[in-house]
Amino acid sequence: MSTLIPCPHCGDRPVQEFRYGSEAPASRPQTDSSIDPAPLSSLLYDSVNPKGLASEWWQHTAGCRLWFAIQRDTATDLIAETSA
Repeated sequence: MSTLIPCPHCGDRPVQEFRYGSEAPASRPQTDSSIDPAPLSSLLYDSVNPKGLASEWWQHTAGCRLWFAIQRDTATDLIAETSA
């Protein structure tokens, strides 16, 4: 039996149609030429990888191709919520 992910645009679809993007941080650092590159580097390369509920970006690659946020329990893979 295939796991289903509830795409906010297409409804429940098999997990094989999706691609994990990254953790979804609460906020992005300011991006202009005068900032310290360390916060941006941390956003790109340092992962928190929590056990439990995590916010993530996923793309529905075999469907609408749109990106959306998922609240997923990393210990059980149960999806609590998706949002566009």
